[in-house]
Amino acid sequence: MRRSYTVHMFWICVCVLTITDLATGAAPKKPVAVPFGRNYMPTWAFDHIKYFNGGSEIQLLLDNYTGTGFQSKGHYLFGHFSMHIKMVPGDSAGTVTAFYLSSQNSEHDEIDFEFLGNRTGQPYILQTNVFTGGKGDREQRIYLWFDPTKAYHSYSVLWNMYQIVFFVDDIPIRTFKNSKDLGVKFPFNQPMKIYSSLWNADDWATRGGLEKTDWSKGPFVAHYKNFHIDGCESSVNAKFCATQGKQWWDQKEYQDLDAAQWRRLRWVRKKFTIYNYCTDRKRFPTMAPECKRDRDV
Repeated sequence: MRRSYTVHMFWICVCVLTITDLATGAAPKKPVAVPFGRNYMPTWAFDHIKYFNGGSEIQLLLDNYTGTGFQSKGHYLFGHFSMHIKMVPGDSAGTVTAFYLSSQNSEHDEIDFEFLGNRTGQPYILQTNVFTGGKGDREQRIYLWFDPTKAYHSYSVLWNMYQIVFFVDDIPIRTFKNSKDLGVKFPFNQPMKIYSSLWNADDWATRGGLEKTDWSKGPFVAHYKNFHIDGCESSVNAKFCATQGKQWWDQKEYQDLDAAQWRRLRWVRKKFTIYNYCTDRKRFPTMAPECKRDRDV
């Protein structure tokens, strides 16, 4: 989750999806906005979490003393999980805002959003990763097509037996298909908690650690609201979801992206992808099996 690979920094012109693309496609059901305290609790540095509007909105603070974070109260085996986040504005180099799912044991499964801060005037990098059976090294990085510090945007994960999909404002930016038939492990029997945190990672986060956190710009603040969870809640030792096949996110239409969603994903890959482990022959001389399948779509 914390490895970094330096990429050349440059601005990308903002591209706009057509009205047709935005109007079509089977987007996930509209998330239900609930207060922070219903599904989540602080993890550490409780005094660095600020509450607003009766707990419907919170802020995480990072200073030169500590960052902070929170976690879900329950464990979940599949589901749809989202929250609205407004990233740290201004000079955010060295900071990482993370939103991820993770199981609890040593050979853990994990699904990561990591937002890597940058110097003023340079874009955020969104890094995603998937761990299965304790193995990660599946990083993909994109530039977003908007400034994530100016307003709230939705970041969500759809996870079922067939696929994991990362969404930004209901636009799929990455999929990880169940490729067990190719010998690739897939998260299916380890319940996960949902986590988010704001922390200092200036040893790797910005230009491979070349840009350090400027503490004179602190405290750094990330904003959150709409803490949506729609998942199969399980005990930490559960091996299956008791309602398997009965949830909306389990139905046939969510076993794969539809045609409009694939067009959006290809748009993201073409315009905004700056790193993909699937095409990194230096790190991986032999392409991973799931990459070969994904390439043919």
